[in-house]
Amino acid sequence: QVQLVESGGGLVQAGGSLILSCAASLASGFTFGMLTMGWFRQAPGKEREFVAVINWSGRIPSYADSVRGRFTISRDDAKNTVYLQMNNLKPEDTAVYYCNADSSHSLSDYIKAPPSSLRNWGQGTQVTVSS
Repeated sequence: QVQLVESGGGLVQAGGSLILSCAASLASGFTFGMLTMGWFRQAPGKEREFVAVINWSGRIPSYADSVRGRFTISRDDAKNTVYLQMNNLKPEDTAVYYCNADSSHSLSDYIKAPPSSLRNWGQGTQVTVSS
């Protein structure tokens, strides 16, 4: 099993920056470096949506169109941690941000998969961007 704990959320003004972290605790048999790690978000009254993903090698990040060029996903396998650097934040970025760990999908299938079909979620961290 994989347990995920997100941190780093908060209140920030539009144009500001935040760094989210997601620390993983792994049961025996799991290797963090072999997991695809993703970030999703869910705004009030909306469905959870894909934000960013980084594959096991760390060399293939992918982003939702709404955040590309502003957000950067990265990973530190030595610390079992994935990060989401968020710059130039906008009020529409306000949401609960969730971390996800996956070992079942190809990268392309993971991006297209309904969030409800994915396992291994953290509890989420609130990001609020004021205008």
